[in-house]
Amino acid sequence: MKLKNNLFLTLLLVFSLTLAACGNDEKENQKEETHEGMDHGNMDHTGSGEIPKGLKEAKDPAFPVDSKAIIKADHMKGMDGAEATNVGAYDTTVYTVSYTPTTGGKKVTDHKWVIHEELENPGEQPLKEGTEVTLNANHMKGMKGAKATIDSAEQTTVYMVDYTPTTGGEKVTNHKWVTESELSAEK
Repeated sequence: MKLKNNLFLTLLLVFSLTLAACGNDEKENQKEETHEGMDHGNMDHTGSGEIPKGLKEAKDPAFPVDSKAIIKADHMKGMDGAEATNVGAYDTTVYTVSYTPTTGGKKVTDHKWVIHEELENPGEQPLKEGTEVTLNANHMKGMKGAKATIDSAEQTTVYMVDYTPTTGGEKVTNHKWVTESELSAEK
């Protein structure tokens, strides 16, 4: 009987260690995650509509305020193909950034979009790829205050939009940000 108990405990220990090792490998493999592969359940889909200090309205946007457009971007589930109402158009520099959330967790790479005015003390001139910055944006949990690296920069018009996800659910209001190239007048 004692031999069976020892064998059982040994097998249980080996099984537990195997499971623990597999779990650690999986965590290692998931340390870095691109924007496209992310679960955006923690993304702030609906915003206050408050715009960052210093952001200037676009003088002649392709999609004027209150106009309709089709979103051609998949920042979040149900976004691509949704009809949007433009609630704000602004000329700025838009960035994709990589950062590790202040709350811990996986590194986020190529997050779309953070604008120049959502960076801590960015100066007047657009920043270049590779520049280290601190984020003042609060689009996702753990983003505000995070140290980030700029992956790309583009001077463009960005839009704050309202839309209903194509997957159903509640209407998203004041979503920040969609670029002009991510909107279309046609489906």
